[in-house]
Amino acid sequence: MVWLTGILGLVILLLAGDLLVRGAVNVALRVGIPALIVSLTIVAFGTSAPELLISVDAVLEGVPGLAYGNVVGSNVANILLVLGVPAVLSRLHTSGFDTRKSYMTMVGATLIFIALCFTAPLTWWHGLILLGLLAFILWDQARDAIRHRRQIKAAAAEEAAAAAGDGEEDVEGADPGMAGWKIAVFLILGLIGLPLGADMFVDSAVEIAEMFGVSDTVLGLTLVALGTSLPELATTVMAAIRRQADVALGNVIGSNMFNLLAILGVAAMVGPIPVGSPFQSYDLWIMLGASLLIAPFVFKRDLDLTRRWGLLLSVLYILYIAIVVLYR
Repeated sequence: MVWLTGILGLVILLLAGDLLVRGAVNVALRVGIPALIVSLTIVAFGTSAPELLISVDAVLEGVPGLAYGNVVGSNVANILLVLGVPAVLSRLHTSGFDTRKSYMTMVGATLIFIALCFTAPLTWWHGLILLGLLAFILWDQARDAIRHRRQIKAAAAEEAAAAAGDGEEDVEGADPGMAGWKIAVFLILGLIGLPLGADMFVDSAVEIAEMFGVSDTVLGLTLVALGTSLPELATTVMAAIRRQADVALGNVIGSNMFNLLAILGVAAMVGPIPVGSPFQSYDLWIMLGASLLIAPFVFKRDLDLTRRWGLLLSVLYILYIAIVVLYR
């Protein structure tokens, strides 16, 4: 039953997160909030809601290892698995897109997070630093996007108008014809389902950890991280099939930044998060190493993420999980 409860909790979490995103996006667009701002804030936060609720609930339940294990494990899974599997299915033409600035921002956020972990336990002031950095990144992304749109408008007014007209349709969950009652139902179900699913999932995860004699940190790095990375995996697989390498790589980079800055930033504000010595000496550096592993695909203009590279990344993730389970 504990496994069924955990799976049910995860399913509720994922469905509730999707409903909340759809409801919030359509409310925001109806009241006149620009689609750009909706994409950078509501959609980004909404898709990270399952990880956020799990981490906050873990801190409140007294199992903080589950919180930071979930985030670090998800970041490793995002690089090795979420990029690896789609590349095996279809070559990702990463050389055709410029993601250098976003990638460097992600690496910088990773280094800052690692530095803060060596001043653990993570408390409210660590949370303020992480959330403050997130706010700056969002502001900078919004500024770049607005500047880019102005350049397009100056170069070709008609094309810019057409792109602006399609902008809201590109926002995840946007539906101009959605009825008001349906939006309300989505919001209510999302707000109820998120904490319910998180509580069920965390309680089951703790019981599973006790059954197998593993720590909450190991469980967070493996089972919980893999479960909460499933939406990113599904999104990236579809992007690979549609030959949208920029979406695939951008999804991973953005998700990793939000995991570190938003999720652990909020969790640290809720309660202190002690960081164990094994985590400091091993897992943090694996996360950094995985992030640096994709640098050639970001900076080299003639290197794509081929099936061979995808297979290598996927095998590395399997080895990582095996080492965590067997030797931690």
